[in-house]
Amino acid sequence: MLSPNCQVDGRLSQFLARSSFSRLEPESKRNYTTDYCVFFDFLWVRGKNWDEATSSDLWDFEDWRTRSIRNPEKVGGARWNRGLAALGRLYSWAVKQQYVSVSPIETREAIGRHGQIVEVPAARAKDARSSNVRWLTPRTFRRWVDVGLRGFSADGVPDAAWAGRLADRNSAFANLLFSSGVRLTEGASLLTLEIPNLTMDERRYYASRLAPVVTKSKRARTFYVASPVVGEIETYCESTRAASIRRAQRQGRYERLPQLRLVTSVSGHRMKVLHWRDRDGTVGKTALAQAGVEERALLFTEGPDGPEPLWVWLNESGLPFQPSSWEGIFRTATDRCQKVLAKTIAEPPFCTPHMCRHSFALYMLVVLHHVMDVRLGLTPQERRDFLLLYGDPWRMVQDLLGHADVETTRKIYLAPVSDLQLHSLIATPGRASDDSTDSAVDDVSWILAQLAAETSRIQDLRDDWAVL
Repeated sequence: MLSPNCQVDGRLSQFLARSSFSRLEPESKRNYTTDYCVFFDFLWVRGKNWDEATSSDLWDFEDWRTRSIRNPEKVGGARWNRGLAALGRLYSWAVKQQYVSVSPIETREAIGRHGQIVEVPAARAKDARSSNVRWLTPRTFRRWVDVGLRGFSADGVPDAAWAGRLADRNSAFANLLFSSGVRLTEGASLLTLEIPNLTMDERRYYASRLAPVVTKSKRARTFYVASPVVGEIETYCESTRAASIRRAQRQGRYERLPQLRLVTSVSGHRMKVLHWRDRDGTVGKTALAQAGVEERALLFTEGPDGPEPLWVWLNESGLPFQPSSWEGIFRTATDRCQKVLAKTIAEPPFCTPHMCRHSFALYMLVVLHHVMDVRLGLTPQERRDFLLLYGDPWRMVQDLLGHADVETTRKIYLAPVSDLQLHSLIATPGRASDDSTDSAVDDVSWILAQLAAETSRIQDLRDDWAVL
């Protein structure tokens, strides 16, 4: 909540509603607003309004926010830099609007990503690179899902006392993030049109496309989902999701929605276009690639018993489950793991939506190296030829994650493991490899277990703890 002296400031209202801030993604808006509140409260204690801040105030705030023993909730470099970026956006706008004469954020020159000279905040932290990155091995993640989301006991069996709801939805969504590496908002805003359909062939992964408007980079990309996860999503859609829709239809919930766009047809093949009609009879069309998160929540299709949401993940009322709400689901699941597994495991697993993405990156890096170094049995010359033809594993992971720069993949997502003995581990797997899929999975699991033994950042279960 904003300080009292900031709540009634019309200029701030203008910034929030009509500046570049209004075009940010919902999650960024929430995060930036939190950062503004903290800084405004800091100024308020000093008897200052937001437009009276000086560079001295900013440096004092940096000291209090990141180092002072007077602050019981200090933040790390990455969190500080996010807040600094939020303040930079606000005060840059305020200078242009002539609401302040000088920004309190001092800048310095630095070398940009492509060698150019750029201006950056002088107070920007240099220790922000992967301080909060954590991973889970697949078996640890399965235990977290079973106990936290599906209500299993410490013995690895369903708990009769479990009273949780929507377990199939929650586990399917978590497995989607872990299997594909998509970001929270990307996965949470998927439409039924974008979920691949199971086929009779024995493929291991299914491909689909993310619309550019919902991605962080604003570029479309292909993502891959493991076959069992596609089946899990399909089961959820045909059971719990269908039941919540029928219930909402019986209660007339969709008829009472103030806004609803009924998709009457879909045209195009590669570039799908949604043709819709709203409650006022207005007819329009939206390219699927340009349907943003807010609009996606309004899209419905005509089912046998009335309108049905195109949004995949629904709450018990049959309405779109908002992306920000998934954070609470993950926290509750982690809390249950802590409670149920405390007497069984010294360090019960914990997980956040973004940790699923980090873990996917680590798993794919190990798998791709394993394919090159062991499964294919390449000589050094053959490996060079393979890299020229298909690319380096780091760049493959970069493409899967949708990073614009491979350095983001290396320095933020996988930096703490880049120094580990990855190649030596892969070159000497714990068991002899053969041509079976199970053997390959066992080899990768062994490699991940060895990596986990070298760093506390990778959560893994000891073999005698794991329920495989």
